[in-house]
Amino acid sequence: QVQLVESGGGLVQPGGSLRLSCAASRSIFRFNAMGWYRQTPGKERELVAVTTSGGSTDYADSVKGRFTISGDNAKNTVCLQMNSLKPEDTAIYYCNARFPFTQFGSTTFWGQGTQVTVSS
Repeated sequence: QVQLVESGGGLVQPGGSLRLSCAASRSIFRFNAMGWYRQTPGKERELVAVTTSGGSTDYADSVKGRFTISGDNAKNTVCLQMNSLKPEDTAIYYCNARFPFTQFGSTTFWGQGTQVTVSS
């Protein structure tokens, strides 16, 4: 299948910054949308930020003004710059990519997840 390789997770103190990166390989198409979701125990996975091939972006209300997403449609990569991190941002972050046509049996693919922990 399309492989999403994530990097940049880790432990950071409140107010600090992290940059998450994701690259989709083995795809013969450019993405329609690519973004990041996060999940904590007892809660459903939620959208954090997404960018489309047309350059539009969307953010969860809880991260607006603090996070910035950027994507390169030609390279099928996406980055999430996370600033002013709060303990509430602690979660497993998952990269997601959506493509216009089926390949490897699907149009949507997920990364394995990377842990982000914000704590003193």
